[in-house]
Amino acid sequence: MATLIQQIEAREILDSRGNPTLEVDVTLDDGSRGRASVPSGASTGKHEAVELRDCDPARYAGKGVLRAVHNVRSELAPLLRGHDAFDQTGVDLAMLQRDGTQSKSRLGSNAILGVSLAVARAAANASGKPLFRYLGGDDARRMPVPMFNVLNGGIHAHWQGTDFQEFMIVPSGAGSFREALRWGAEIYRQLRITLEAKGFSTAVGDEGGFAPPLNNNSEALDLLMKAIEAAGYRPGEDVQLAIDPAPSALYENGFYRLHSEGRLLDADEMIGMYGDWVQRYPLVVIEDGLAEDDWDGWKRLTHALGERIELVGDDLFVTSAERIRRGIQEHSANAVLIKPNQVGTLSETHTTVLLAHNNGWGAMVSHRSGETVDSFIADLTVAFGTGHLKAGAPCRGERVEKYNQLLRIEETLGGTAHYAGHQAFVH
Repeated sequence: MATLIQQIEAREILDSRGNPTLEVDVTLDDGSRGRASVPSGASTGKHEAVELRDCDPARYAGKGVLRAVHNVRSELAPLLRGHDAFDQTGVDLAMLQRDGTQSKSRLGSNAILGVSLAVARAAANASGKPLFRYLGGDDARRMPVPMFNVLNGGIHAHWQGTDFQEFMIVPSGAGSFREALRWGAEIYRQLRITLEAKGFSTAVGDEGGFAPPLNNNSEALDLLMKAIEAAGYRPGEDVQLAIDPAPSALYENGFYRLHSEGRLLDADEMIGMYGDWVQRYPLVVIEDGLAEDDWDGWKRLTHALGERIELVGDDLFVTSAERIRRGIQEHSANAVLIKPNQVGTLSETHTTVLLAHNNGWGAMVSHRSGETVDSFIADLTVAFGTGHLKAGAPCRGERVEKYNQLLRIEETLGGTAHYAGHQAFVH
């Protein structure tokens, strides 16, 4: 039986960086309600769907989202009133057709996504099912490996630390998500102790990671190895490592400039450095190893390391099925990062995950650096069975809420929950 959309409201709220973002409420004719808020990235790919900002310097330095709020109220709400909330594909398609642009630049991907996610949550509430079960069905029981971003550099650290943006610990050897979360929190605590002993500041960045002024990028990996061991775990068996260099920000005229090391590397030299690190450290994931349009370099990277580790395209693919199809055809990468706000609707996000999985690729769901306490992506990663989730360090409320929601989901699943563990990664 159809449950019809009765009302859609939107408002401007603040994200974790103190910048405006969009929140949407959807009410159905049976009284069910759904709320969703939209995150925002600091390091964004140039091919992402367009996030609509006001560009009014008199408000929030131009970052206001009142135009997007207006578009929800004046165009999307009337458009969708009376539409079946259980028809997610139809809801999303109607919004895409109304926008009429490939980049979602007229209405704004933030306006469209906020409505898309809020409709799904309202429909889940109307169905009487948890969100993960509503989206994924009865087979949704695969708990993800948490990817904890505990050391930051690059733009996330205002270029005060390493060149590379994220260094992550990956507790894939745990027996459950709950255990993996505990391991990550204990290692994170030990890393703080280690940094304090060296006289470094332990203030945290946007995603909860530390940003010490290290001498080079590999020193960050050495610190993580020491913290894992000091916390009582075995690197490579209990806990592995992952990195996101975010090299598009380092790319200059065909070369990658490593400011902290005073080096200028071409793609093959970057690949050689990664190959050396794979030999020296228990790396299981390199996300965005090369720049977003360095397709030839990505092919060589995949040829060199694709049989050994997961190579995840973020800025390369921006959760776009069209760009992923090119990557599959050209053998560029073997996995894709999933960020719903890069593509703009829940339906398109699902299509992207299915495309990756149907071609033997990995799919890793991710937060953004500007987050809210909305835990939608926690449910999404279980619903879509992606096996791994990147949501920041085990610190800061907007990060921890995703992990806490996964604890609740695992509790709901009980003995049927399956922790993805080492099998989460394509290699």
